Amino acid sequence: AISQQIKKLEDELGVKLLDRHNRTFSLTPAGEHFYRKSLVISGDIKQLVRETKRIADNDQAVLRLGYYKGYHGNELSEAIALFSEKYPAVDVKIVVGSHEELYHAMENNSVDLAINDQRRAFSDAYNNEVLAESKIYIELSSKNPLSKLPALETKDLKNTPCILVINPAGQQEEQDYYENIIGLRGEFLFADTVQEARLKIITGQGYLPVDVIGEQVWFDTSVSRIPLVRNQSPVKKTYCAFWKKDNSGYYIEEFAQILKSCF
Repeated sequence: AISQQIKKLEDELGVKLLDRHNRTFSLTPAGEHFYRKSLVISGDIKQLVRETKRIADNDQAVLRLGYYKGYHGNELSEAIALFSEKYPAVDVKIVVGSHEELYHAMENNSVDLAINDQRRAFSDAYNNEVLAESKIYIELSSKNPLSKLPALETKDLKNTPCILVINPAGQQEEQDYYENIIGLRGEFLFADTVQEARLKIITGQGYLPVDVIGEQVWFDTSVSRIPLVRNQSPVKKTYCAFWKKDNSGYYIEEFAQILKSCF
């Protein structure tokens, strides 16, 4: 059926799009040009459909998502891509912040759903969807002698500054969490982005705690990733999706299920 459709297209255009080789084929130069241009046009049509539906909905279909600044995984972007493909008329807005900033954003209804690590007891006022368990790894310069260890105890790091990626408003909250809950002691430094933090690591200014969900995959030779343990047990976090029960609409529930499948 596909071969017949392509043959019909070639007849309509009056040009040869494919060179056929028994059971295989290759694109002619004209076919390559037609294929590339058609991808651009297809993308334009999808965007046109999205804009048209949004106008028809009076721009009311909006899903506001927030995520913890310490989360660096791909699951959220994968979920947004799947959701946007299924619901092109829904405008997805993204907010990034500290744990407390996201909590207050949900409280004042400026965020519909937040992806965060669990730091509070679950509230009956919220839907609390457990997504995955993460292990904390330590990123530090490969030239640091500590990088030769198979695992790092929290007490091993007391003389090395801890770098946290967080905005100024959330710095004290984040430091308190890593100091009092995770057990990292010593000096704390701050960075606005992961890239800035890694430049600090490479220049020997400190280490960065990162959350790893699933299997550890790491290829950077200048920075080492070492599991963080406390009394020989891995230090873990639980990531969840949170949304208020009185703000539980169809799009929120649907996105939460897509997100969970990606995790």
